[in-house]
Amino acid sequence: MADKHDNAVHLFERECSIQRRHQKLVEEAPACVVDEDLRVRLGEAALRLVKACKYTNAGTLEFILDSDRNFYFLEMNTRLQVEHPVTEYITGLDLVKEQIRIAEGQRLSFAQQDLHIRGHAIELRICAEDPANSFLPDTGVLKNYVPPSGKDIRVDSGYAQGMEIPVEYDPLIAKLIVFAPSREEAIARMRWAIDEFDIVGVKNTLDFGRFVMDNQHFCSGSYNTGFVEQEMSHYHRGADDSSGAMAAAIVAFVHREQKEKSIMVGTKSPGSAWRMARK
Repeated sequence: MADKHDNAVHLFERECSIQRRHQKLVEEAPACVVDEDLRVRLGEAALRLVKACKYTNAGTLEFILDSDRNFYFLEMNTRLQVEHPVTEYITGLDLVKEQIRIAEGQRLSFAQQDLHIRGHAIELRICAEDPANSFLPDTGVLKNYVPPSGKDIRVDSGYAQGMEIPVEYDPLIAKLIVFAPSREEAIARMRWAIDEFDIVGVKNTLDFGRFVMDNQHFCSGSYNTGFVEQEMSHYHRGADDSSGAMAAAIVAFVHREQKEKSIMVGTKSPGSAWRMARK
């Protein structure tokens, strides 16, 4: 963030490697692959660029990191990103409020030395897409839409129960964000929040999020932008899609069996029309 008085600060980093079609699905802060030395170098590079172009307000600079821990500048988005809540959690800042202050011509309300990373935050983008079918978009009416709630759980949503998700707009339904003192605790909290989130009516990425939180490569921090291509062969659609359909099929089967038994009991003639039809 940079104001109009030559003050600029970096707000540490976010890890956004889990993507489909080069668009993010899971974001976290801080990045577990970034140590303090790399964090300092990334921050310094970002600030040099911001000051060189005399940029003001909020901005997001994207870098890619190779296996030798060299980083390369990709682009700068001159705005907040969808995943800005994870940065708000680990810094304790209200970035939207700070943007407004800068736009009004005020100075930044903090300096770089005032900023410290606290805890760990993870965000899951819940999209109306089918992970089992190459993340193709889905449409329909949200028959059930009950977000989770609790300590350090945040849901930024654009929909409510009964609303229709049409074809004309981005498939993003909501952002589910959790915060905890450590990465391990944040992953556990995200698992719980996903399990408590009830969405019925459209295929969505909740189960994919649960799959990620259970994935050994994600949990160990050893993952990259090829995660979806590398790991999706192990993905199985979860309870939201398959278990409900299975339960409905079982109920229908039992109902049919009971109906057929009652018909057989009430049939005295072995040559009845029902038996003829069965043959």
